[in-house]
Amino acid sequence: MTTPPKAAADCATMAEVRAGIDAVDAALVALLAKRVGYIDRAADLKAPLKMPARIDWRVEEVVANVRVKAEIGGLDPDLAETLWRRLVDWSIAREERILGKDRNE
Repeated sequence: MTTPPKAAADCATMAEVRAGIDAVDAALVALLAKRVGYIDRAADLKAPLKMPARIDWRVEEVVANVRVKAEIGGLDPDLAETLWRRLVDWSIAREERILGKDRNE
């Protein structure tokens, strides 16, 4: 059994900092993989409804929600927006491969 990483403020060595970063990265990868499952399910549900992969109002809603959560959580909202817009663009491209890109045209 591995020891959970220390809180950032409690790290006294670079090894401890790196262990913390590695643990956070592993958690982020697991959460992103889980998010992809929802993206794939969205494509499954959109297909019979003839819905496009990109729904502009939803993109803006997701980004706005993330900015608020970032502000509350102490993360730079501009950084969060940049990361999420890239994530959303990737997600839409994944859906387009399933649905067919012509749905957005």
